[in-house]
Formats: sequence, structure tokens, C-alpha cells
Amino acid sequence: MSKRSSKRALGSIALSFEAFVVFFATLTAFGLKASGVSPNLPRVEIIWAIGLGVALLCILTPALLSKPWGYFIGWGIQVAVLASGFWLWGMFVIGAMVAGMWIWAMVAGGTIDKARANYEKMNEKDPNADTSSM
Repeated sequence: MSKRSSKRALGSIALSFEAFVVFFATLTAFGLKASGVSPNLPRVEIIWAIGLGVALLCILTPALLSKPWGYFIGWGIQVAVLASGFWLWGMFVIGAMVAGMWIWAMVAGGTIDKARANYEKMNEKDPNADTSSM
């Protein structure tokens, strides 16, 4: 049976999807700033630096989920994406959706991992059992 964590796998999927969301939000912010529609946005260079930085962090964080502190980075990404709604109001809605995916991945993945551990514990064979009479 596979010892791979479902929580880690689902979290990786959520973060990979979120990398696309962050990239497209960066393109949106760039377009709004370049067209002059939204003057409250930071300079174009800052938009690209933050947007691509967070997208890259979304791509790299699944490799860190093998460590317990890697999940804190994932939670930090969720906060950053939600906070981006102060510049692009639609990111409050989209950020809530991807944060919901992350929360679901953490809850469902943890539940699956606990259930798998209980299942394996229940099905352990007693090393002292006599199997020769079977």
C-alpha cells in the first residue's frame, strides 16, 4: 500500500491550480495599470515582481509539503492571495474560492490519511500468530 500522504497530494494540486490563478490575476492587474483604468495599483514592475513571485512560490511549495512547516507557507499564500483583493476587488471572491480549495485539501487529506492509518493498524498481522495451520 502507498505511504504517500493524501493531504500532501491534495495540497499540491490546490497550489498548482492556484499558480495559474495568481498568474492570470497578475496579467489582469498589469492590464488595468497599463491602461490607466486603476491608478491605485502599484508600479508595473512591482505588479510583476509580486505576481510572479507568488506564482513561483505556489509552484515550489508542494516540494516543501513533506515538512510540517511547508504547510505554513501554503497558508501564507492563501492570506496573500486574499489580501490582493485590496488592489483587485475580484480577488476577494477568487481568493476565497482557492482558499476554500486549500482548506478542503487540508481537511479531506488529513481525514483520508487518518483513516488509512487506522485501516492499516486494524489489518496488521500479529507476528507471533501461527500461520502454518492455514
